[in-house]
Amino acid sequence: MITLPFQEHNLNPMCLAVPGQVISIDLSDPDMKMARVKFGEIVKDICIQWVDDVKVGEYVIAHIGTALSKVDEADALYTLNALKEMGDL
Repeated sequence: MITLPFQEHNLNPMCLAVPGQVISIDLSDPDMKMARVKFGEIVKDICIQWVDDVKVGEYVIAHIGTALSKVDEADALYTLNALKEMGDL
């Protein structure tokens, strides 16, 4: 049986929502508004359908390809810097 590193220390894996900056918005499908979002050096397509009034330049918290909410720039940059220092971004 394979033992994963977190299991050796009785830790449970968890998901993380990460802040990213919206760099473009695609409104071509009104039922699935999408945005290109930059997470440090990584750019991903993220669904913004359920977050009101997202604009280019703003920050969102995203989890598994979906924006959960908007977040202010100071909090987003603080979190991104912490993730970078930990080597996770």
